[in-house]
Amino acid sequence: MSTELKWFKSSYSGGDGDACVEVAPGPAALVHVRDSKVQDGPILALAPASWAALTGWLAR
Repeated sequence: MSTELKWFKSSYSGGDGDACVEVAPGPAALVHVRDSKVQDGPILALAPASWAALTGWLAR
């Protein structure tokens, strides 16, 4: 499934590729999240409200 999604890395991510998270909008309005260093690894799929709650919590 990860090859079907268009992944974006945060503008806050460094150029060296360490500790980066990528996100991709997907079908059924889900937000998909993965580790940029393990692109074939697990993908977390979140509902928009859950994504908003997570990013809000992280921003605090």
